[in-house]
Amino acid sequence: MVIIPTYNEAENIRPIVTRVRESVPDAHILVADDNSPDGTGKVADELAVEDDHVKVLHRKGKEGLGAAYLAGFRWGIEHGYGVLVEMDADGSHQPEELPRLLTALKGADLVIGSRWVPGGRIVNWPKSREFISRGGSTYSRLLLDVPIRDMTAGYRAFRKETLEGIGMDEVASQGYCFQIDLAWRAIKAGFHVIEVPVTFIERERGESKMSRDIVTEAAWRVMSWGVGTRVNKVLGRKDSRDSRDSKDSKDSKDF
Repeated sequence: MVIIPTYNEAENIRPIVTRVRESVPDAHILVADDNSPDGTGKVADELAVEDDHVKVLHRKGKEGLGAAYLAGFRWGIEHGYGVLVEMDADGSHQPEELPRLLTALKGADLVIGSRWVPGGRIVNWPKSREFISRGGSTYSRLLLDVPIRDMTAGYRAFRKETLEGIGMDEVASQGYCFQIDLAWRAIKAGFHVIEVPVTFIERERGESKMSRDIVTEAAWRVMSWGVGTRVNKVLGRKDSRDSRDSKDSKDSKDF
């Protein structure tokens, strides 16, 4: 199931759903709409009537990207889906590259569509936005001591078992921080995480949801997690995110 969170994406939702269906015909799509005032939910309902592969999760209001994805993950797991995909509604994540992520998932627990590995690239971004994204990933990688190059990437494919094993009920972060949180949780829990290159294209229609508050939250939370983990190691305390001690060591391979 491909989960597409929306807030004021009425112009974008039909084209992106069409592209997903053409790229992976067997995929189902869940539009998780945060009661968009521009009528996105209504357009999604029309798509669901036209195509039984499209479902709609109407939420009460704008609660943020992280909350929308968590609600979508829970809905998908409850309805029996074994693979759940994160994808933006604005076209920045290319549905035509989804088969690459799904193929890679055959040998992994989480696949991240990465802009910052060889072969990955961005299109139509200002240098300031690229600096924030690259800097945020580097900052997170160093503080959290993980090898992922694109920690803030939002194009991802999860196995159901991965989501069930990372403590979703404890996740409260949003935006950039939400993506960092989930990737770090997966690594700490011993899951096999890999990156595949993707092309990220800046939206052509609608407004970006990026804000200074999202970046600030990520910086503070990542610092808190990194410092907390190091303090726990010094004091010999178990980190609360090390939740899969019983998992065979062969599954905790390099990612």
